[in-house]
Amino acid sequence: MNVAAFDTHKFKTGPSDPRLAECLKEFPPAIFSERLYQSIELMERYSTELAVDLSGQLNLSEQLDDWRSADELCGLLCFQPRFRLALQWILARLVETGCLEVKGECATRAYRLRNGMWKPDLKCLRALGLSIDPANAATLDLLDHAASHYPTVATGQQSDDHSLFGPQGIPLWLNYFHNDNLTYAVNNWVAAAAAVEHLPARQSLRILEVGAGTGSATEILLKLLDERGLLPRLERYLITEPNAYFRRCNQRKLALQYPNLQLQWATLDLDLPWNAQGVGLGEFELVYAVNVMHVSKNLLFSLNEARSALASDGWLVIGECVRPYDNQPMYPELMFQILDSFNNVETDPEIRPNPGFLTAEQWRRAFLRAGFDQVEVAPDIERIREIYPHFFTGAICGHNSA
Repeated sequence: MNVAAFDTHKFKTGPSDPRLAECLKEFPPAIFSERLYQSIELMERYSTELAVDLSGQLNLSEQLDDWRSADELCGLLCFQPRFRLALQWILARLVETGCLEVKGECATRAYRLRNGMWKPDLKCLRALGLSIDPANAATLDLLDHAASHYPTVATGQQSDDHSLFGPQGIPLWLNYFHNDNLTYAVNNWVAAAAAVEHLPARQSLRILEVGAGTGSATEILLKLLDERGLLPRLERYLITEPNAYFRRCNQRKLALQYPNLQLQWATLDLDLPWNAQGVGLGEFELVYAVNVMHVSKNLLFSLNEARSALASDGWLVIGECVRPYDNQPMYPELMFQILDSFNNVETDPEIRPNPGFLTAEQWRRAFLRAGFDQVEVAPDIERIREIYPHFFTGAICGHNSA
């Protein structure tokens, strides 16, 4: 790509491809608005500018006059080994700009400087993002906050989780996960829409939500259940979240909104046996999770635990940030990839070759290996990526017939 194409002041996106709307016709039009499309394009570009800025702060150019792997760069620059994933993301972004060239595949990938870097104009891009949607401030703020900690995390001067979830970080996360922030809320809407479509036709419904956070996904699911007239059938809704502060925020908000519903709150550790934590075998018609399962230590273990919690004919529905293609960098990764919880997972060559977000194919293989049938990914990510490669939102659904 020509580096001149990254002139910030010339940044402009055209309208979305009409074929994208055709792929998304089963979802309410408001979910995938033109404003959201423009916002995602802006975030992709903003994260690229941050990658260029970080390359300067981390002194990458000085070491890239010859071919270097991410591991070699970590050694030369005295970076912590755990920073390798974040470094690979920065390098992949720089390859997209044409500043770097790359050779090799996966573990053997090496990089070399091809063109000089430019001086990023983040202020200009931020103004453009806010003109598209003022609510984009939530994502822009969190991107900036996360990027500001990369240099100290790289050199081990700060711990990653404490840095991002400290007193300054918590309000930013709360704003980011809020449903007013369309760039995140789209995950909640897609997952909830898929969940209500897969509820079995029974007189009573029992739902288990895993990793509910501050409740933005819960809020949208309850809204859609209400619109479908399904709330009277809701016998039990167990909402689990390990973070006590997030759990209290969720409980206060939803208890006021739905005082007559059977809402219950508890903790649940994905990585420990669920039945030992109060989740009965075969107890729920729906197990629901949004942007949670990708951080489970052992993905197949957690998927098997979810299936064990399902009644016969029940469904697991998870909303996830889905990687369109293997090794494709995505802007949300900048916010998460320096977190220990994001990286400290067991990998698997078929379903999870690297920590972080999975492709649709990897999710499908994981669900099948965990014993689910009728596995679906909605919308059709494999078709959409050929039209629009920055579409990152999907719901993976698996049926329990046992």
